[in-house]
Amino acid sequence: MSAEKLRLDKYLWAIRIFKTRTQAAAACDTGKVKMNGTSVKASRNVNIGDQYEIKTEAKRWKIEVTGLLPNRLQYAEAIKYYLDITPEADQQFNQHVASSFHTGKRPSKIGRPTKKERRDLDDFMQED
Repeated sequence: MSAEKLRLDKYLWAIRIFKTRTQAAAACDTGKVKMNGTSVKASRNVNIGDQYEIKTEAKRWKIEVTGLLPNRLQYAEAIKYYLDITPEADQQFNQHVASSFHTGKRPSKIGRPTKKERRDLDDFMQED
């Protein structure tokens, strides 16, 4: 594939915005990737200077393409191929989302009773 033609989904995957190319294509299909306010298809060719607004589950991005990257590289190299021009309001939103990240771990002493609490409940119910 020549450097002049590069699909949008492949580019977003290569610069590590999305973990898989399938996720990048799905985001394009569902309207989460926009150029100039309009949704773009995954098969659209990327050009240097294009600006894209991207919504992922964790973050809102606004990037400008500075170079075409056809293959996935390590993060330190990949960030050289785009410029992050995310507005200040979206950056604050991203920080809020990151700080309220739910790990899935159950808070202690809430929910299912411990063995001791279960015995105490059983004793209480048996006193009738």
